[in-house]
Amino acid sequence: MNFKDELEQKKNSIEERIASFLPREEGFAKELASAINYSMQAGGKRLRPMLMMETYRMFGGTSKVIEPFMAAIEMIHTSSLIHDDLPAIDNDEYRRGKKTTHFVYGEALGILSGDALLNYAYETACKAFLMEPENCQIGRALLVLTDKTGIFGMLGGQSVDVTNEGKPFGRDMLDYIYKNKTSALIEAPMMIGAILAGASKEEVDQIEVIGNKIGLAFQIRDDILDVTSTTQELGKPVFSDEKNHKVTYVTLRGLPQASKDVEIISKEAVELLDEFSQKNIFLRELVLYLVNRKK
Repeated sequence: MNFKDELEQKKNSIEERIASFLPREEGFAKELASAINYSMQAGGKRLRPMLMMETYRMFGGTSKVIEPFMAAIEMIHTSSLIHDDLPAIDNDEYRRGKKTTHFVYGEALGILSGDALLNYAYETACKAFLMEPENCQIGRALLVLTDKTGIFGMLGGQSVDVTNEGKPFGRDMLDYIYKNKTSALIEAPMMIGAILAGASKEEVDQIEVIGNKIGLAFQIRDDILDVTSTTQELGKPVFSDEKNHKVTYVTLRGLPQASKDVEIISKEAVELLDEFSQKNIFLRELVLYLVNRKK
């Protein structure tokens, strides 16, 4: 089986696992559940749960205890996209080729569904305790999940991003935004996969560094695609960074240097991954796919 076929097969398997954790659309709050499910089922590559699963497997994990965390990380990622698309932030009409949540359900439910999905993600991750109540690694994994997605991770990065939009700033702040807004959500799933599989602290620390580099290369690639791709290819508007007067690696360093940065940083990530005695060939190919993607 070639990489693309294996990628599709794994993506479909992940879709099934995530679907099993989605809220039922019933009762007085069924419209909220409907908005959540619309966003969760609107497509996407499912890269974060895939990175989690493949890192888990690389370190010898075999249990289903990973599944609530796989669903949770995708819920957190999707909640951030719902809020990113809102009029107060990016005001985008399309995401993954479909109308954004607030365009379909209204701004109020757009806000509430993002809030609810973030909370529901932590509820979902906590179900791992019911599956393996004696597993002491679940608490460590949950701590990583909350830390990397809160004020000192994803949400902190987003706050710096939106409060400095349209303002000139330098490389240090841009790196901070990218590390927290993007890399934290790559670091978290890989670290959680390693932790739940029983990896050592030193191994988890190295996985964190790898995740940081993947996330940075991934975000720079996103900057590049925003000025080189098309709306049809991306499934969302291009030149949105320019429209919102955002500082990016492309605006700060130029397109040629940004492309070189992706190459250098992604090479460093792969070299660190290759240092492990445990191997996962698909994970290695997945990392290269992420940083060299066309959409």
